[in-house]
Amino acid sequence: MTPREPTLAHHDAQHADPLRDELIDVHLDARADLLDNPFYSGQRFGERLDNYLLSPGFDLVTARIGEGLIGYAFGGTLPANTLWWRGAEVTDPDVIRETGQRTFAFREILVRRAHQRRGHAHRLHDELLGARPEERATLLVRDDNPARELYLRWGWHLVGHLQPFPDSPRFEAMVIPLPLVLPLA
Repeated sequence: MTPREPTLAHHDAQHADPLRDELIDVHLDARADLLDNPFYSGQRFGERLDNYLLSPGFDLVTARIGEGLIGYAFGGTLPANTLWWRGAEVTDPDVIRETGQRTFAFREILVRRAHQRRGHAHRLHDELLGARPEERATLLVRDDNPARELYLRWGWHLVGHLQPFPDSPRFEAMVIPLPLVLPLA
């Protein structure tokens, strides 16, 4: 029997807030190998999630099979006075210029371990970014994260490095132009 394809749905911040516990559960499952680092604890993720829900243009895409949440991706538009680029090491200073409409911060993409390597993350990625009005998106990824190679294949490119929180790893910062040019179905 072939597993069913997940149903994708968009949620704004108001409709995402009630999903908080499910989002944390997926985080804990997908990042089980990182939970010895306090930055990846459920509590720290929940704190970050609460702040992310306040971002302008917050958008969450969930993937469900039946009633079960198997993955999600979310982000929001960076305001002109964003702290996103604080401490960034970039070669082009224009990269860190924000207008409040220029950049969508792609904050998280997670899929439960049992559902990984089936293309779900790519579908979530494309659904979240497919119709964004911003001119580009940005994300942060650890250089040892296997997803890094996927992002490069999906069209992202490295623009610098930064450490967004005192207790976080140092990340590579990537950008991709929007709108995405998606293949015809």
